[in-house]
Amino acid sequence: MRHAVVIGASISGLLAAAALSRTAERVTVLDRDELPEEDVHRRGTAQSRHAHGLLARGLEVMELLLPGLTAELMGRGAFDGDLQADCRWINEGRRLAPAQAGMPGLLVSRRLLEGQIRRRVTALPGVEVTGGSQVFDLTSSGDRVTGVRLVSGETISADLVVDASGRGSRTPSWLGRLGFPAPEEERVEIDLTYTTRVFRRRAEDLAGDPVVIMAATRAIPRAGVALAMEGDQWIVTIGGYGDAPPSGYEGFVAYAKSLPAPDIHELVTSAEPLDEGCHHRTPASVRRRYERLSRFPRGLAVVGDAVCAFNPIYGQGMSVAAVEALRLGEWAGRERPARELFRSIARVIDGPWDIVVSGDLRLAGVRGRRTPKIRMINAYLERFHRAAEHDVELGRRFLRVANLIDPPSALLRPACLFRVFRGGGGGGAGGSGGTSGTSVDRRDPAVGEARQRSGVGAA
Repeated sequence: MRHAVVIGASISGLLAAAALSRTAERVTVLDRDELPEEDVHRRGTAQSRHAHGLLARGLEVMELLLPGLTAELMGRGAFDGDLQADCRWINEGRRLAPAQAGMPGLLVSRRLLEGQIRRRVTALPGVEVTGGSQVFDLTSSGDRVTGVRLVSGETISADLVVDASGRGSRTPSWLGRLGFPAPEEERVEIDLTYTTRVFRRRAEDLAGDPVVIMAATRAIPRAGVALAMEGDQWIVTIGGYGDAPPSGYEGFVAYAKSLPAPDIHELVTSAEPLDEGCHHRTPASVRRRYERLSRFPRGLAVVGDAVCAFNPIYGQGMSVAAVEALRLGEWAGRERPARELFRSIARVIDGPWDIVVSGDLRLAGVRGRRTPKIRMINAYLERFHRAAEHDVELGRRFLRVANLIDPPSALLRPACLFRVFRGGGGGGAGGSGGTSGTSVDRRDPAVGEARQRSGVGAA
């Protein structure tokens, strides 16, 4: 392949370019934003001011595509840790049993991660990353896409065009203009709004633990995450399904008190706030079923959020995009029909999509089809998390699934089932040590307000 054009210079597009550079003579990445040289927020990455999760599988693939990336990020202030021993994972208000899992994690802000990936990709032979270049349309000949036309009127020819432009992808409408069907679209209406504030980090915060990840529950449809970041900072994101956390400090702290466990509230009441806070709203998780199309133009591919935009609170997007980039590179080197690429990407998406959809459909305010299978899995997982509060091995197995190493079906294997039903029958939602993971007193007015807003009773 002589020339590939990638639309979008976010993490998905940059990793796609890294993968394509192994087989293409030239790769051009186009983005409508003027791309900064420094690690700062930019307009095209609306969520860059919020907490981002880099899962174990995502880090592994990024390192494969860009060897040495992890060490470079750590040299710029990111730091690593064990995903079970060093993280407070709180599900159903209970902390996952802490232990060394042998799964490395990396704590890094979105702006530093994207900036370093952009520097590395720009330095690859034959790769050009260009800002201030907005794609208006595709060019074509017969059933083949031949390049892109910019808003400026310039035309760029290509053997392959990759749409990595995100949720706002125009490929469905471009397909219609070219005489091809648009993909089916699946939506789960979540109405999620979250707010992020940055705080100063001290060594003694959270007894030295650098991460809290707290999932919503049926009783309290609110979630939160606190991540230690470079520059001795905490980035704290809290959010709700159907309601919006205030950005003002007092309101933010009060909202944090209503979360399913007290860890984040304890942090934000003692840490020094460093900014004014910002909001983001995600109305739906969206999946476009390109793998089901019987006809698709040659010379075109779609990856990242342009194919599937997950509920961001699960932190899967960057890691799924990394694995998709790997699949894209393998497919481009073989010059096979797009159907094969989309089927391969669908297999990457299936597991994370099932996790997100099943998890969100536990909540009364989320609109979507609740099948008997989803109800059964959610009932089982509630019991699973009760057992995993004390069972280190169940915790490790859960994290392998959450970090995209194993498929969700791994939690239903006989060895797992035995441990769950042996140890997860009941009991209170006590923590595994200290106050971490203990249940919030449901007489708390803030919790009562959350339940009243959601219209949900106790789990």
